[in-house]
Amino acid sequence: MLPAKYEPSEKEAAFLSTVTNGKYDRQIINGLKKFVEGTAPQDMKDFYSQDELDAIMELDGTNRDLQARMPIKITRHYFEQAIRSKSLQTLVKASPKETYDLDGAEDPGKQMSYSPIEGMIHKYELALLYVASTCSAHCRFCYREELIAKKEVERPDGTVAPKGLAQIKEVVEYIKEHNRIVAENGGIHPETGREKLREALMSGGDPMVLGNKNIAQWLSALAQAGIENIRIGTKELAFYPERFDETFFAMLDAFHEAYPEISLRMMVHFNHPDEFLKKDPDGGYLDQPGGGLQWVPATKKAVRELRSRPWIVVENQSPIIADINDDPDALRILQRELKRNGVENHYFFCGRDIVGHKAFNVPIERAWAILNESQRGLSGVEAHARLSITHYKGKTEVAAITDTPVPGVKGGENGVVVFKLLRGAADASNRAKVTIVGRNPEAIWFSGYDDRVVVDEAELYSMYDIPTVSEHLAAAE
Repeated sequence: MLPAKYEPSEKEAAFLSTVTNGKYDRQIINGLKKFVEGTAPQDMKDFYSQDELDAIMELDGTNRDLQARMPIKITRHYFEQAIRSKSLQTLVKASPKETYDLDGAEDPGKQMSYSPIEGMIHKYELALLYVASTCSAHCRFCYREELIAKKEVERPDGTVAPKGLAQIKEVVEYIKEHNRIVAENGGIHPETGREKLREALMSGGDPMVLGNKNIAQWLSALAQAGIENIRIGTKELAFYPERFDETFFAMLDAFHEAYPEISLRMMVHFNHPDEFLKKDPDGGYLDQPGGGLQWVPATKKAVRELRSRPWIVVENQSPIIADINDDPDALRILQRELKRNGVENHYFFCGRDIVGHKAFNVPIERAWAILNESQRGLSGVEAHARLSITHYKGKTEVAAITDTPVPGVKGGENGVVVFKLLRGAADASNRAKVTIVGRNPEAIWFSGYDDRVVVDEAELYSMYDIPTVSEHLAAAE
């Protein structure tokens, strides 16, 4: 059954009539077939060694099939950056280690619990929209592997099916109805406690794989529905910066002319400075006359075009992933060069509990140490990024780690970890509340601290009977 068709308003139609699609040649290689058969372009044939291909193909069709866990995909642009970077190769090249331990959630973050309609996650004042189910290339650590690989997910009602994409008509109707009820009830939804739905994040997959006309349809429909801030989550600046061409910017300019009060936020995804910096034959970065380092021309051009429009904010966020960017020096260069070129440093993330996450996640306490070490030598404005870990209850900051012993607390002989709830998935009632746990250097997820909770004000461990601080101290005596 085809989804109901959305009928744009006269204002939307006028804007959409100005939009043209661009033409792009990403030169994508999907899967391993061309590498296995030797039909990949001559300069790309050795991207995988024969031993690597043999090890991967040996798992084909088994429960450890790498291509079933996450489809393999790369653009020529990214290949040309990765050929001189071990970190970028790790990011896009499949490896048997991904499926050594398939522990993990089929629905990371329990997102289906916050999905009132297909393809939409409503958490507090934000609607996250799955508008695309693929990207120009695929990160092996992808937090949306269940969507990209079209895996079946159990929903709260017990049904099992792959996650679907959002449909404009259904999304617009939901936003208008939610905001109507909120307006009629003093600014708070009487059932959910949520405020007005005023911000939307176009995600997926990567919205930038869509044509300009499709992106424009979403932008104008969301604006008409009452959304005030629209984010576009994308890694296309790393995978294929040529996508940010004249036709794309002409579409954005026309949108701004039609809807001048709507702010746009490009949430970009650079994991490592090798994704945008030029290198010499020995693998070193090149100084830029006048200051900083030399960027890949197409990437720098795209960033400059975005930053030349004051109504567009560009912010970067990235997980800290093993063997990719768990390196303070790399993260320091990343933050410094992004800020110097007008891109804000928003968040760094600890790993998610995706299927196979143990192959990628850096221990939480080590990730905190890496980020803090990376910010030594950065100015205050360069070091804005915080370390976040996405709990089922909401986005949570790893706010502090102490070295001072806390007697009587398991793990407390080495100090404690302080988690701070930045935002709740359902509402903001617990914002800024904290949870304190005894340290565990091996923990890669909240479950690594299950047996050492000291204070749970944020209720991150509310399913447990957590002793109070006084009970801990009494036990120590």
